[in-house]
Amino acid sequence: MTSDLLKGVNLYLIGMMGVGKTTVGQLLAQHLSYGFVDLDTVIEKAAGNKSITELFAEEGEAAFRQLESKVLSQVCAFTKLVIATGGGIVVRQENWSYLHHGLIVWLDVPVEILCARLAEDTTRPLLQDVDRTAKLQSLLQERQPLYAQADLRITVSKDETPEQTATRIIEAIPSVLKPGVSPAQLS
Repeated sequence: MTSDLLKGVNLYLIGMMGVGKTTVGQLLAQHLSYGFVDLDTVIEKAAGNKSITELFAEEGEAAFRQLESKVLSQVCAFTKLVIATGGGIVVRQENWSYLHHGLIVWLDVPVEILCARLAEDTTRPLLQDVDRTAKLQSLLQERQPLYAQADLRITVSKDETPEQTATRIIEAIPSVLKPGVSPAQLS
């Protein structure tokens, strides 16, 4: 069973905004009998219940990224969690030291699908008052080499449901974990 193979090690979901990390993460947590953490929700609470949009507007991206790293360092101390990270978690090198304590899963979704999913979303600070398609393409181009450092890459198709994605992840985990090898030994 996959949860036995994981030995309580956390699963970190990375990928662009809008790929479905939260939705898929909740499903994975249920399937694995793990807890679920949406890192952005924890960050908002740590910031005195300010939204991510407010944090970006009031303090800037650099301050947000610093708080994000601090929260990640605290969350990774726990085990048996599926953690949905923010899309930019990969840009700070120090975050990789925390992510590598678990199994890193990259949810990869084409930009065209992201644009459709985020068309009505006004809460994304990096997509305010810009050409969304161009911005998403630029961010993906910048982050793709970082996302590619994940232990597992799952490319999500247009018609795939979150449940199907979660199932594919669970089925793929044994291919990257061998009995007796911890996820930390993969890196």
